[in-house]
Amino acid sequence: MKKPSVLLIYTGGTIGMMQDPRSGELKPFNFKALSKQIPELEKFDINLSSISFAKPIDSSNMHPGVWVELATIIKHNYKLYDGFVILHGSDTMAYTASALSFMLENLAKPLVLTGSQLPIGIIRTDGKENLITAIEIAASLIKNKPIVTEVCVYFEYKLYRGNRTYKYNSAHFDAFKSPNYPALAEAGVDIKYNTAALLKPSKKQLIVHTHLDNDIAVLKLFPGLSKKITLAILNTEGIKAVILETYGAGNASTEEWFTSALKQAIDKGIIIYNVTQCAEGRVIQGMYETSSLLKKIGVVSGFDITFESAIAKLMFVLGKKLSVAKSKVLLETDLRGEITIQN
Repeated sequence: MKKPSVLLIYTGGTIGMMQDPRSGELKPFNFKALSKQIPELEKFDINLSSISFAKPIDSSNMHPGVWVELATIIKHNYKLYDGFVILHGSDTMAYTASALSFMLENLAKPLVLTGSQLPIGIIRTDGKENLITAIEIAASLIKNKPIVTEVCVYFEYKLYRGNRTYKYNSAHFDAFKSPNYPALAEAGVDIKYNTAALLKPSKKQLIVHTHLDNDIAVLKLFPGLSKKITLAILNTEGIKAVILETYGAGNASTEEWFTSALKQAIDKGIIIYNVTQCAEGRVIQGMYETSSLLKKIGVVSGFDITFESAIAKLMFVLGKKLSVAKSKVLLETDLRGEITIQN
């Protein structure tokens, strides 16, 4: 069996921070210093290479331009490595994982995003285990073929489908959840893979999409949402889509002014994407009277998509510059395992 190869891409984030002994502030440092903190990396029977961003990016400063840069790095190195690990800040990791899942069509190798809640330089850091296991997963082969062939997030002993995750906790090491889809693997004494939950590897050539359109807005419903704010969002110049964060199973106010405002936006070609505020469950338009009107006027169902994945999917779909009708079809189609469609 050949020796597996993994490319480690360091973007920044808490995992790559060191504490200034004078000020106590956390400051980024380079990957060479990171590797010194984890001598276990040299014990791997893996060809491990690394690429580090010249200027590490704080998770809060993540943007679509960085996603394009990451997708391009994967494209240029795709045939050279068996797997990829991206070190990333945890705050926006689910957004990046979701975006890359759509941008890397026909991905047939593991791409694992990981990070930490505490910097590597701190004794109690969770970063060492996260990084070591992420690399092991990215390098795992059976009969010279990768076990995982999708974009994932690994954190605190669990491997999740990237576009199904969200960060739910900023105080504990188990920072991520995948409420509507089971874990892909769990690390204990051994790494146990949930093979039934894994995406089937694509036999087609990798296609990298780098056109994203972020002319979108979010309208989160709450009791007392004003008409002027709603209209201000829906009438924003150049807007192409709005994520409507609804109650429960996709429910919204049935007040005439609100429904009328949505319909006028839809008639102008703006896509209204119905995503539930609930962490678990799904949008079922028409289940209640309060969602039947949305379906009737042409609101697009997000089913059980996460908010993070909805953002990424909209940017990806709008970037394809299709007709509104075709864009709506894609949004209600399971493209990368991001939604579960039930008849």
